Amino acid sequence: MSSVIDSIERRQRRQGLPSFAPGDRVRVHFQVVEGSRRRTQVFEGIVLKRQGSGVRETFTVRKQSFGVGVERTFPLHSPKIEKLEIAARGDVRRAKLYYLRGRIGKAARVAERRWGIDEELISTPVAATDAEGVTQTEDETPQDAGPASEAPEDQPEDAAPAEEAPVAEAEESGETEQEVGTDAEAPEAGETEDTAAAKDAEDESPQEDAADSGEDSA
Repeated sequence: MSSVIDSIERRQRRQGLPSFAPGDRVRVHFQVVEGSRRRTQVFEGIVLKRQGSGVRETFTVRKQSFGVGVERTFPLHSPKIEKLEIAARGDVRRAKLYYLRGRIGKAARVAERRWGIDEELISTPVAATDAEGVTQTEDETPQDAGPASEAPEDQPEDAAPAEEAPVAEAEESGETEQEVGTDAEAPEAGETEDTAAAKDAEDESPQEDAADSGEDSA
């Protein structure tokens, strides 16, 4: 085969397809075009065979629909296959399961394998390729930088209670000083302690004179 044709076919191959073999139960999400409409149809059944190689590889799926066997062949690397899922692994020892065509009902079942299932069961999306066949991936933003950038924001929050404590103590001390000032009676402006005592003595002297005059009249 020519190297040019080989390079073109290599670019057309799909990446991320799950590995499956005849006997496995698969779900094929296939695009169906009906006029101007496009919808996705899911075809689930047992893989009868895989044939071909490279871009030309195909696989045949068979299912029972209302007691009637239906088979459909899909190109493995077709762009119309949106997703390929593996529902179950079959325990068979043949590459072509043509004997299922002659069986109906429960006899057409395939034994399910419970061991050796380590591969991915769902196909992954294909990365976009340019004209030269180089895959183009989106720039991924570093997620590790997130917690580091959030760390400085947490530090002022921790220091805030320590700064609020002295302010609260100062406000409490100011309130106590105001209460003490209101309780104590301050002397009026321009008066001393001696003048205040003299005024108190003058106020008491008329009361004593009135009491003495009352006793004399009696």
